[in-house]
This record gives sequence, C-alpha cells and structure tokens, in this order.
Amino acid sequence: MTTLYLHHPIFLKHLLPSGHPERPERLLAIAEALADARFGSLDRRLAPAADLDTATLAHDRAYVDMVADNVPSEGFVRLDLDTFMSPKSLDAVLHAVGAACLAVDQVMGGGANNAFCAVRPPGHHAESHRAMGFCLFNNAVIAARHAQRAHGAARVAIVDWDVHHGNGSQEIVWTDPTILYASTHQMPLYPGTGSAEETGVGNIVNVPLPPGAGSNAFHAAFDGQILPALAKFRPDLIVISAGFDAHRRDPLAAINLVEEDFAWATEELMALADHCCDGRVVSMLEGGYDLAALAASVAAHVASMMKA
Repeated sequence: MTTLYLHHPIFLKHLLPSGHPERPERLLAIAEALADARFGSLDRRLAPAADLDTATLAHDRAYVDMVADNVPSEGFVRLDLDTFMSPKSLDAVLHAVGAACLAVDQVMGGGANNAFCAVRPPGHHAESHRAMGFCLFNNAVIAARHAQRAHGAARVAIVDWDVHHGNGSQEIVWTDPTILYASTHQMPLYPGTGSAEETGVGNIVNVPLPPGAGSNAFHAAFDGQILPALAKFRPDLIVISAGFDAHRRDPLAAINLVEEDFAWATEELMALADHCCDGRVVSMLEGGYDLAALAASVAAHVASMMKA
C-alpha cells in the first residue's frame, strides 16, 4: 500500500494579480521538494476534473453557477477583496475538487493508505454561498461529503491546522453532526472567526492560538482538545486541511511552528486513524506562503504519511 500524491499542471494556470501571495510558485516549490529520492515510492497521479455538480456537495447551486458564469476571457474577475478568477481558474478548481474525490475514492476503496493533494486554489475559506480568502470551492468539505455519499462513511472529521481559521468549512458543516470540524489557528487574524465558543451542534472544536505561540501551544492544542475530540467522534475518514502558514517564516501570520511540528501532528493523526478508521487520511493543501518553509513543511508532512 502507498501514499497517493495528486497534482496537475492546470493548477499553475490559476493566475492572480502580480504580488498575490497565493501564487503558482507554491506548487513548483512543493514539486521540487517531493522530487527527492526519498519520495520515490509515492503513487503520483494527475488529478481528474470533477463536474460542476460535485461542488454542490458543499455549495449552493446559485453560487456554483455564479463562479462558472464569471470566468473571464482575459485578465481577472474579482469575487472578494483578495479572491480572483482568471481564464483557467474554473478548470483549476474543478481539478482540485476532482483530486479531493479521487483521493477519497482511493483511500476509502483500499487503493492507497492515504493521500496528499497538492492543489490550488485552496478551499477552506469558501462558504456555502461566497468566495473568500483566495478560495473558490471548499475542497475539504467536498471530500468529506463525497466520502459519505459515495462510500457510506457515517462520520468524517476535518482537521484544519492552517494558521487562518477555516470559516467556510465551519459555516458549511455548522448544523451537520456527521462531520466534525477541528481547527487550530491564530486569533485575532483573518477572517475573525474561530473562537472557542463557536461549537455548532457540538461538532465544532476551535482552539485559537495567540500571536507568537509556538510548538508547545500547538502540541497542547492537539493533545488537550483536538485528538481527544477525534477519538470520541471515531470518524470513518480524516480529512486534513493542510495549511503550512503557521510556520515561523510565513509572512501572513505570527505563529512560530517549524516543519517538525507538522510532521508530529501528521503522525499523531495517522496513529489515531489507525485505531478508528483503518488509517484512512486525505490531506488537502491550503495555505503556506513562504516557499522554502512550505516546501520543507510539505516534505515533512508527506514523509510522515508515507510511514503508515
């Protein structure tokens, strides 16, 4: 059994205005890191394109159609303060959704132990009815709902360690007791959501960290709250919203993690998954904007997944 690595050149064609932090070079840095010989056993596949209907697993039909209808023939269309579309953006986001679904199919069907999806645009800020924070469609929630619809998963957990709170994921699953959303993130910080008091129907676990927090606080959040909540929930699949912008080098936040922290969290989640769901884990790339830190952190994350 192997770790599945899903990628596609279309992700490089989701272009954004000059200077935007969510740039194609992020995936080039990841690809270079994962080209190292120690990743030679990865099952490398191109992500397929999903159809628009698949996005309605997480989003209102009217919103999905609006995204499709607003693809520009040239230049950019602005959907939010910092969220843009260019001519190939719809193709990219549909391949990101396709990656999420194929990863779930392979992991739930026994074709892979686990999967990492190197996709853009990211997804966890996208709410049911609007784009936000660089995100168009919510890849993590779509993965969770696809596991339920196509594979009969009764319960799915989404674990989000991006430094920014996944307001979109939280909003979409707020009243859905079959999906647990658990997040560590810096607070205060964009988008302003994610207080510990936001608990949905008992399925939301937010552990905000103050600016300047480091490894000890991150480990305590997992050991004290996230991992116990997961163990109690006993998911049939764990989906990771794998943002790496809590790294100390990242320019968009002020949390001081290092790549070994992401490796540790990955190993903890893999160990828990071994006990509750036959090791089934799907990881979706979210943020991470310092190229060196992103590449090193993804390498540590994927190397930990390959140990399963």
